[in-house]
Amino acid sequence: MHTYRQLFRTPEFTPFFLTSALQVGAQTMSGLALGSQVFAATGSPLLSALAMFGPALAQVIGAATLLSAADRIPPRAALTGLALLLGLGTAVQALPGLPVWAVFAVLLALGPVSSLGGGVRYGLLHEILAREGYLLGRSVLNMSAGLLQICGFAAGGVLVTVLSARGTLLAGAALYAAAAVVARWGLGRRPPRAAGRPSVADTWRNNARLWSAAPRRTVYLALWVPNGLIVGCESLYVPYAPRHAGLLFACGALGMLTGDILIGRCLPRRWRPRLSVPLCLLLAVPYLLFAVRPDLPLAVVAVLLATVGYAANLPLQERLMSLTPDELSGHALGLHSSGMLTLQGVGAALAGAVAERTSPTTAMAAMAALSVVVTVALAPGLRPVVPERQPAQDGDGTTTCRELAGKPGPAQRELPPSRPSAGA
Repeated sequence: MHTYRQLFRTPEFTPFFLTSALQVGAQTMSGLALGSQVFAATGSPLLSALAMFGPALAQVIGAATLLSAADRIPPRAALTGLALLLGLGTAVQALPGLPVWAVFAVLLALGPVSSLGGGVRYGLLHEILAREGYLLGRSVLNMSAGLLQICGFAAGGVLVTVLSARGTLLAGAALYAAAAVVARWGLGRRPPRAAGRPSVADTWRNNARLWSAAPRRTVYLALWVPNGLIVGCESLYVPYAPRHAGLLFACGALGMLTGDILIGRCLPRRWRPRLSVPLCLLLAVPYLLFAVRPDLPLAVVAVLLATVGYAANLPLQERLMSLTPDELSGHALGLHSSGMLTLQGVGAALAGAVAERTSPTTAMAAMAALSVVVTVALAPGLRPVVPERQPAQDGDGTTTCRELAGKPGPAQRELPPSRPSAGA
């Protein structure tokens, strides 16, 4: 699968795409509205950051207890139910007079349940598209997310001014309801990908299995930590520039869109494995400019350039799938999604705490510097290599294709420039 036309001709991809797009729009608008509402009520950069990204932090609970359900419940029912639940929670947050502690209680309740969404959604995408079409499909979803975030943050900023934050939250709830309708009537009925009853023990067992192989651990850390630290920078847009936060978020979405187009569609496949580390560095380095407290125009340029680096997720996810057994694809992608969102919540909390004691710009520069250090530390384990020709024993004794970290040996060598790795 090489073209967008082929992609959208694939059965079920269009309703899947629309369901995901509606949820991104709802999340974008409601997140900006909630962050603005909490900042107006408290004046706290920390609470404002947690209001926007705190639900991601709560996903660690779901990742530790609920993820085994991602492959064990029918995908259509799961996506429909999750969209309805998120819409209901967003509508509750719009109730007049709702105290700040109650807003965070709703966020804490929705976070663990939301952790299922990534596993179910991307596991279903892996079913709808062949393995070779997954990266193109994931790239299209990322590009649509970038466009919708541009529109969503811009529309959210206008709606917060015109309708108030509560009116914007209700608009977000309506979009979640529309996503539920599209999922229910647009997606086909599919059985669960795995048999058995979901359980906390099974979740822990599969998490341990996925975490047991050193190459997968490195990929997970690269997907989670640099990304999460930079989201900490983004969580401070509201206290940094309260009147222009929507502009900064929209520019960030535009940068992300640009990166996804370049990596997912324009660059040759053989280059992708080599760009993971440079893109992770690009994600962080421009934010170092905030150490000198730049004016808004320079800040906009830095944000636009940095967010191109989010495209590192595409080759890293492709590498993760090449290292994962098919029967664990949904769980593996759910663990990636939940872990990434959890680290984004951690990054937002950490950045907000530093900003409370220093300033938003100082905190942003500090988070960017830490992201650079983490990327450099992980770089040796992310060198492009050829998977072993013969099946290798995974850390738990199961047989799967595995990439080895470290120096090349007889079964592991650097790729020649003329052809890509099996994971690309």
